[in-house]
Amino acid sequence: MAVPAKLTIHTDPRSPFLTEAYVMGVLSSGNALSGAYSELDIFPGFCDVHVHLREPGFSYKETIGSGTRACARGGYTTVCAMPNLNPVPDSVEHLNVELDRIRCDACMRVLPYGSISVGEAGKELADLEGMAPYAVAFSDDGKGLQDPGLMLEAMRRAKALGKLIVAHCEDNTLLKGGYIHDGEYARLHGHAGICAESEWRPIQRDLHLCAKTGCAYHVCHISCKESVELIRQAKADGLDVTCETAPHYLLLDESCLKEEGRFKMNPPIRGKKDREALVEGLCDGTVDMVATDHAPHSPEEKSRGLKDSPFGISGIETAFPLLYTGLVRTGILPLSTLLDRMVYTPLERFGIPAVPGFSVWDLQTLTHIDSKDFLSMGKATPFDGQEVYGTCLATYLGDQRIW
Repeated sequence: MAVPAKLTIHTDPRSPFLTEAYVMGVLSSGNALSGAYSELDIFPGFCDVHVHLREPGFSYKETIGSGTRACARGGYTTVCAMPNLNPVPDSVEHLNVELDRIRCDACMRVLPYGSISVGEAGKELADLEGMAPYAVAFSDDGKGLQDPGLMLEAMRRAKALGKLIVAHCEDNTLLKGGYIHDGEYARLHGHAGICAESEWRPIQRDLHLCAKTGCAYHVCHISCKESVELIRQAKADGLDVTCETAPHYLLLDESCLKEEGRFKMNPPIRGKKDREALVEGLCDGTVDMVATDHAPHSPEEKSRGLKDSPFGISGIETAFPLLYTGLVRTGILPLSTLLDRMVYTPLERFGIPAVPGFSVWDLQTLTHIDSKDFLSMGKATPFDGQEVYGTCLATYLGDQRIW
């Protein structure tokens, strides 16, 4: 690659490896890019703490190989793999099944979660002590832990181990068969709705338990304004709490819904005021990080419409272009803040050390999202066809080009 007229390396003291000497050394080696560009941007490798790689157990949806290649294409060098697998990583024996696949097939750093409960069934605690040296944190993602007593004991044990409890907050008694947001679109089109209370009520419960135990607590994929306010107040009260949201909650609301499975995820895309509260929270630091909740399914599964398709979309390859286009170029969020939410805060909160790695971006060219070109086996995205700025030309980990 000929060195562009302008090469901007977005350095930060929290990313000590990202120096001009390191970047230029890698780009001038055998890993060089082809083509001529007038202006490129270099970012530290992104970190996503909420990715579903589907192996072991569901390789018809995604594999660790295909999933990590998709992550690399999105500019990521570190991802944390959720535990709703088969076998569920609820013991060292089961966790090792996943770790073996990661060692064989991952093209980047993949850090697995251990589950909170055995089989994610919410009945008895998993082997937290045994898994602690190998798991990045503990979560029953995909299922809300319904038993407050079990959550209390999980928090106490995680606190003793110095590990985060990462909660999928969902009260099953409030779901009532819903599958999209309980709002105007659901009423107009005859769909069963999921109320916001099913999310914020378990957060409220867990924050009380967090205050009692002193556990470090992180909330997955918040989607509603009440959740933002609860977490804002908890931080003001000094609790050790953080949270994440996803690009689709920041950029879409229920007015964008269509009768297609690619618009179905859990929690659902909610109302305009919810989206605005999430954006405000991202700007002021209440929302600590952006995670994609990349959750691929087979094309056949996602072809069944809003009611009958499984929850989940593929988002790892489009996250940065969408957020850069929708929030940074519009003046809502400084680029430095977006990088903080996609790189530094996730690494710091989850105790993940920085490693040498970076991605190379063309931010000047307008392109269209085309799910047919995804490296992920999952092609379902509500953003198909959307115009975005930001093409990842290459991602490097150490001196190796991984995309």
